This record gives sequence, C-alpha cells and structure tokens, in this order.
Amino acid sequence: MAEPMSDLVERYRRMDYGPAPESTAAAEAWLDRHERRFGHYIAGRFVPPAGGAWFTSYNPAHRTPLAEIAAGDAADVEQAVSAADEALPAWQALGGHGRARHLYALARLVQKHSRLLAVVETLDNGKPIRETRDIDVPLVARHFYHHAGWAGLCGECFPGRVPWGVCGQIIPWNFPLLMLAWKIAPALAAGNTVVLKPAEYTSLSALLFAELAGQAGLPPGVLNLVTGDGQTGELIVDHPRIAKIAFTGSTEVGKRIRRRLAGSGKGLTLELGGKSPFIVFDDADLDGAVEGLVDAIWFNQGQVCCAGSRLLMHEGIAERLIAKVKARMGKLRVGEPLDKCIDIGAIVDPVQTRRIADLVARGVAEGATLWQPDCALPAAGEFYPPTLLTEVSPAHTVVREEIFGPVLVAMTFRTVHEAIELANNTPYGLAASVWSEDLNRALEVAPALQAGVVWLNSTNLFDAAAGFGGYRESGFGREGGREGMLAYLKPAWQARLRPAPPSPPPHEAGGAGPAAAGIVAIDRTAKHYIAGRQVRPDGGNSLTIRDRAGRLAGEVALGNYKDIRNAVEAAAAATGWRRSSAHQRAQVLYFLAENLDARRTEFAARLARLTARDTAGGEREVDAALERLFRFAGWADKFDGRVHSPPLRGVTLAMNEPVGILGIVCPDEAPLLAFITLCAAALALGNRLVVVPSERCPLPATDFYQVIETSDLPAGALNIVTGQRAELGLVLARHAAVEALWYHGPAEECAAIEREAADNMKRTWTSGGLAFDWFDPEQTAGEDLLNRAVEVKNIWIPYGDQV
Repeated sequence: MAEPMSDLVERYRRMDYGPAPESTAAAEAWLDRHERRFGHYIAGRFVPPAGGAWFTSYNPAHRTPLAEIAAGDAADVEQAVSAADEALPAWQALGGHGRARHLYALARLVQKHSRLLAVVETLDNGKPIRETRDIDVPLVARHFYHHAGWAGLCGECFPGRVPWGVCGQIIPWNFPLLMLAWKIAPALAAGNTVVLKPAEYTSLSALLFAELAGQAGLPPGVLNLVTGDGQTGELIVDHPRIAKIAFTGSTEVGKRIRRRLAGSGKGLTLELGGKSPFIVFDDADLDGAVEGLVDAIWFNQGQVCCAGSRLLMHEGIAERLIAKVKARMGKLRVGEPLDKCIDIGAIVDPVQTRRIADLVARGVAEGATLWQPDCALPAAGEFYPPTLLTEVSPAHTVVREEIFGPVLVAMTFRTVHEAIELANNTPYGLAASVWSEDLNRALEVAPALQAGVVWLNSTNLFDAAAGFGGYRESGFGREGGREGMLAYLKPAWQARLRPAPPSPPPHEAGGAGPAAAGIVAIDRTAKHYIAGRQVRPDGGNSLTIRDRAGRLAGEVALGNYKDIRNAVEAAAAATGWRRSSAHQRAQVLYFLAENLDARRTEFAARLARLTARDTAGGEREVDAALERLFRFAGWADKFDGRVHSPPLRGVTLAMNEPVGILGIVCPDEAPLLAFITLCAAALALGNRLVVVPSERCPLPATDFYQVIETSDLPAGALNIVTGQRAELGLVLARHAAVEALWYHGPAEECAAIEREAADNMKRTWTSGGLAFDWFDPEQTAGEDLLNRAVEVKNIWIPYGDQV
C-alpha cells in the first residue's frame, strides 16, 4: 500500500538521514587473510618481532580489537636499517627514471585499491569514511604521482645534491596513510631508502600499503616498516646508520628528538603542533566562513595539527557569526564513521578523549562559557560532541594549548592590527585562515601572520606541489613541493669537508699584555656595534687580540648576555629593513661593497698581519668579500619564491620570507670573508642580524663598523657583539626572540647549541666542527645559504565560484 501523502510531506519536511553504511567485507577479508596478526615489513616481507612482543590495534568507534601488531625492539630496528642499507646502492643506481616508474606504480596501486585503503583507515583511525575516501586516499595517490615527476627531474632540478641515504620516518595517528605518503614519496624520489614507524594506534593502513608496495615490485629493503610505540621511535632516532630523521607529531616529542640528535650531523625535519587562527573580518561572506569553519575544526574530529581552533571575529559581526556557528553545529552528525552521512567520527583512543574533556573542563573552570549542541552520541566507542567555548581571553589554557579535538574557542577583535596581534600570540606557527571579501585586506594580513601556510577564504587545502610546514614551535622544514624535495637531499660537497684544525689557546681577558718591541701604541679598544652606534660592553671588560706572531694586535669588547639582549632588542626594532624592497636591500649591499673597496688596501694589510698571509693573501680575501657582497646584492631581488597551480581554481603563492632575527657566530678561518658572506646572504633577504665575529680574529669585523657607518644600512639591521664564541652562542640559542642561529665552531660547541635551541624550536645551522672553504662559492655562496635565510610561506588564493 502506498505511503499516505501526508507522511511523505512530513518526511520531506524533516529530511532525516537514513543509514548509509560502507561495506567492510574487503577489509575484514584482508585482516582474516593475515590471521589478524601483522609482523614488521622488512626487506620485502612480513617478519615476526624479534622479541616476540605484540600489541592490539582497536577500532575506536566500538573499542573492538582489529589485529595484533608487532612491537619493535632494537633487533627489529637493526634488521630494518640493514635491509635499507643493503638496498640503497641499487636503488640509487636505478636512476631517476627508474625510481619514477616505481613511484608511478605505487600511485596506480593506491588508486586501484582506494576503497580498501579508505575502509581500513576508517576502521583503524575512526575518521568518517567520506574523509578517507574523498580526501585522504586521493591525496596519497596525488603525492606519488607528483613525486614520480620529481624523481625523473631530480638531477636536472637539484644539481649538486645527493640523497641522505637511509631515512628514519615517524608518523602520527591522525592521518596515518597521508602522512606516510608525505614522508615516503619525496624520500624515495630523491634516492633514499626508508625505515618508517607508523603510529602505535594506527598501523594497519601503513601495513596494507607496504603489502601493495611489494605487489608493485618495489625492490626489497627500499621501504621497511617497524611498528611499535614511542620506544621503537627512539631506537630509530638513535640508530647511527640512519642519516636523516623526519618526524610529525607533538611539539614536546619533537623537542626531545632534537635534543637526542644534537651534534649527530643527521638531517632533521619536524612538523609539529599548532593552534591556528581562523580570522573573520566584518566584510566576509559569513555563510561561507561558517562552512569553512566546519572544515577547519570539525574535520577529522579536530585531530588536525593545522585545525582552525581559534576563531577570531570582528566584534561587529561576532553575535551574528556565533549564532550561525551554533545553528550549523546543531546539524553536525556524530556517529558511526563508516556511515557515509556522518560528519564527525570517533576519537582515536580513550587517552585522547580524556585529554579533550580535561582541557574543556579546565577552560570552563577558568571562566569560559561552554556550548554544545543537543546531539546523541553512540553508547559505545570514543566520541566527543562538537564544542564551542566563548568568553575566553589570550591567557586561557584552551586558547594557548593544542586540544587536538572538536573544540573551538572564540574571541573578538576591533582592528586589523589587533587581529594580527591575536593571531600571532602563540608559540606555534603552522597555519591560518583569513576570511574577507576585500582582497587587499586579505593580502595585507597574510604576510603578517607568522605561519607557514595561510588560506584565504578557504581552509585545510593541501597539494603535493605546495609545501606544508610551520614556523617556531610548529617545527621546521617543509613537506611537499620543491622545498619538500630539498629536505631529502644534501649538497654533494658536504662529503669533502674535513674537521677544522684545533683552536689556538684562549686569549686572555682584561689585560693588554706587552706590545711589539719598541712600539708605544695609542690605546684603542673596539666597542660593540649595536643599533647603529659603537657602544661599550655592559661588563666593562675587554679581550686581547694577538696576531699570528703573538704580538698585540688590539683589544675588543668582551660581550655578555646583556650585550646580546641589547643587540636583539635593536634588531627587533629595525622592522623597516624587513619591510624594505628587495631592490633597496640590493642597493645597500652594493654601497657596502663600494665603501669596502675604497679601503681595500687597509683591510688587506690588517688581514695579512693577523692571519700570517702576505699582502697578496690579504688582498685575495678582501676581493672575495667584495665579490660576495655583489653576489648577494644580485640575489636580493631574484630569490623570490614561486606560484603553484594546485588542482583547484586558484593559485598558491610560495613566498620566501626572511627568517626574522638571525644570530650568526662566525668561524675563525677567513675572518673577513666568512663574516661578509654570512651577513650579506642574510641581509639580502631582509633578516636582521646579531653577529658574533671570529673570536680569534674579530678586528676585520670591528674595522667594518666604519664601512657600515658610511653606507645606508639602517640602524639595528646589523649588530655586532664581540667576545667568546661559546658563551655568546649559548645566549643566542636560549633567547626566545632569536628565530634562527648559524654557528661555526668545534663539534662539542655545535652540539650544545643544538640542544639549547630545542627549547624554543629555533632553526639552527651548525658547522659540526668541520672546516668550510670560504673561498669556494659552491660551499659558501650558493642557493643553500639563501635557503637557510628564508622561511617559505604558502598562501592559497582560490578565485571565482568553486564549481
């Protein structure tokens, strides 16, 4: 009998969702085929754990067991590294085209098994099937296709660079398969082999991928998976034959990894936590912004490092926007992740559910107002409702800490400047969203945000061609695009470096000592150069400088932590240098070269005496320094980023931005040339500098004060503090306002610098006790130095109606 018309009208009016379950038959069959027990994947086959330990992987939506997973120990990691080591020569000998064919085959296998991969991912992780099916798996295939292209072009596009070797990779549980692709694809394209540890909670999709890689014919040992917990990850980090580590996860663990690797010489990239702002201006399309907000914070249950968890609203539209947000939250469906009509799935584990609940409770205790829609949660499994916290301030815990759950905190602002200040008021710097119909305003705000990715009128857009990564405590390095490939390649000339010769005995502090026989010198002590002025040292002490014959050459100020503090403050105030055009910066560097050339004879004679060279040797160093000033002046307006064309209607601007306040500790060898090289490269790209010149031979740098004073370099752009390298370097490493540090010195000092910099996740480049040839432009005047002087920010700009 036909349904009465009134019932049909009522059903149409309610528009209730019916269940739309995704079949798990293929995934269950795959698990059963392996008898629901998975060993490590090493040298092309599954092997049981050496220690015989296993752990259980659960379906978080039901808390039912899925499979037993091998728990890796030192013997397992050793076996995997040995397999990767053994496979490395043949994989590199295969060449770019051969590796490209393998990556293409992996992309095709991902597409052919896309539904199985999506279901396994949802079963193991708890995210909605719509997300794994429509976002995660297609992006995985896209990354392998994209990097198949890089593999074939690697030698042409990255000349003079070679793969690191065996790479250790550790990935998180929130995007298990996608993070695997982000790590493996560029590593293999560059010619590395891999030992990867999936997250303890979510290993199954990685194991399925490994099986598919074997089916695709990937040579045994090129890809190895060792499963386990954090201790297994530590064994990978510490293994002496692993040349590079790539980690995605929490900031705290990232800091621990960085401390463990200090002084090891290993490559390291870290993609860590975030507390991303979602900024809505009063001219924004509010309905579009609300839909963007759903993707920003309730995508993957908010378990996203770049989740837009801080809503910043212009106060004039706050009331209307909050009402729209609440109405939209009321329509979000929480439940079975395999139901294709579900918006919010399961939290990955009870530990994470408790953490979310505890942080929300703390927010309420600190004065926040809690709002949650009246939505039914499943009786079993790990679920948490979409949550809104208002009446919060920047000091609230929920505003400062990464919650990693479906929790949004909302604040208001009055001006553009205040919006930028609130957005940057965080130790993180991973991503941001800006919503405004005024393109001028949006493009004004985007460069001012301290974040590696900025989406305009959009959010959570990703593509293999566009780099992804953060600033500050969100880590360093990029994944995807050209920058992501660079992370898996190193300059070939590094293999030619040899240990630097031992430093001479320390200079004495506080006394001049005897001058050369028969000479009565007029006392002159070189001061620091801070904020455009020569200033006396805070401690009132000096350091005696002698030439190679042991004769008194002069004295310089003995700097301390207060002098560094004053220099950093001067650099922070010199914001005009960062805002100046590339053309202006180039002109200043050319002017510095012009004024140095006018004093060429004087500098050459000083160098000849201090470094035991003849006059010709001194002239050679001055001429090389002049060439570097010209070279980096030339680069100033040419090292300018790229425009990517991702698969959407829009563009992505990969902008090279200055790192910010950069500390530089110079080597003793080639004291003028090294000082000029490092300063010129950093200044050309808009950085502001605090420089410690050569401890043994600082006088060429202090003589350079007069060159600076007769040029147009703004006060505070270049600050020079003389003194003892190790002491001042540690002060720079600990200073929170110093955003990067270049350090040249003995290996043990470099290790100490890297450990100290881990606390605030400062970017560092250290010599590791190796001696650079400062006259070799390949080593010290190439793009590698320029890459170290910039952060790459990707700004996504959709345009038109996205149909």
